[in-house]
Amino acid sequence: MNLADVVSFPIALMIIAGISYIPGYMNAFLVMSLLLDRQPPFKTVTPNDEITILIAAHNEENKIYRTLSYIAEQDYSGKMNVVVINNNSNDKTCQEVLRAIDELPIHIELLHELKPGKFHALNHALKLVKTLYVVTIDADTMLHPSSIRFLVSRMKSSPSDVSAVAGAVLTQNSRENMWTKIQEWDYFLGIASIKRLQGLYQGTLVAQGAYSLYKTECVKEVGGWPDAIGEDIVLTWRMLEKNRKVYFEPLAVSFTEVPSSFTHFVRQRARWARGMIEGLREIKPWKQPQMYVKYLTGINLVMPYLDIVYTCVWIPGLILALFGHYYIVGPMTLLVLPLTVVSYLTLYVYQRDYVFKPLRLRIRRNLVGFILFIVSYQMLMSPVSVYGYVQETLKLKRSWK
Repeated sequence: MNLADVVSFPIALMIIAGISYIPGYMNAFLVMSLLLDRQPPFKTVTPNDEITILIAAHNEENKIYRTLSYIAEQDYSGKMNVVVINNNSNDKTCQEVLRAIDELPIHIELLHELKPGKFHALNHALKLVKTLYVVTIDADTMLHPSSIRFLVSRMKSSPSDVSAVAGAVLTQNSRENMWTKIQEWDYFLGIASIKRLQGLYQGTLVAQGAYSLYKTECVKEVGGWPDAIGEDIVLTWRMLEKNRKVYFEPLAVSFTEVPSSFTHFVRQRARWARGMIEGLREIKPWKQPQMYVKYLTGINLVMPYLDIVYTCVWIPGLILALFGHYYIVGPMTLLVLPLTVVSYLTLYVYQRDYVFKPLRLRIRRNLVGFILFIVSYQMLMSPVSVYGYVQETLKLKRSWK
């Protein structure tokens, strides 16, 4: 029996488009773009501009000293002014920062912001920033020794209309359990590849707060970080709306602590989904002045439709197929797996040869995590994203973490 006989032809067409045609086109566009991508060479590899690094911290006593120590080990030759903004912590975060001030060979300043919210903390510090460039780093982020140097080098090698450069974020705790092992591949292949794609078209859609560099004047021009659950998304889109460009530098590697429990993962990814909706609500894709940014944000406009179809149709279709009812998912669906593996292997080779080898990093062996990532990750991600869309639609309470 055909699907159209069950749900009508127009609905069947919408379903097939949502689970096959559009995702297939998007995957082909991603792979072909990345095969053509060539990062332009740096004009300088030893920048020495004075920079300011902002770290918003809320109850980070177990991580903040380590983060600051990795900053102290950077091979960057310019002056680094590190500002930690204690955002209403009730643990020993401040004591750890004071210990770092005494023990580490970098300039560290401790500020306090009682209003809860990451955007409050960052905007409080932004008023005091006098340097041309400002970097934001999460309190649990560890930097590769050359990371800041590559991040500033990319900005210094870019046209004057570039307002921000997003760094590469990978997982630091992938050995913790099977859940973090799966996420390792999402960061290493999925997120990094999407950043490269967007950077190729000079429209990286999120200069993520976890690790990015901004021109200070550009952040101030758009009013600083907004009151939004996805403050970095909205900030980036506001800068793009000003006809500015946002780049991505894959060699500016950082390592962040990913959620080790499913509950924490759901909260994080639902927050990301809500942030995307906030961005779409505030800045419509068709109002973006740059053609490629219109297109890339337009893809985000389609994402809720794809996630809803995948969650409400493809997953039930898979369950039906297990009982012999092939209305939506059938044996031919298995042919998608080899294509998926080939595309991810292409991305893997790039990361290995053009990112990890130059940085003298080693890719951890994680075959089980890779298999689970390919087979099951989207079946988790789409429902979680739909959950985030529902939260934002109903205007449910926001949370920083």
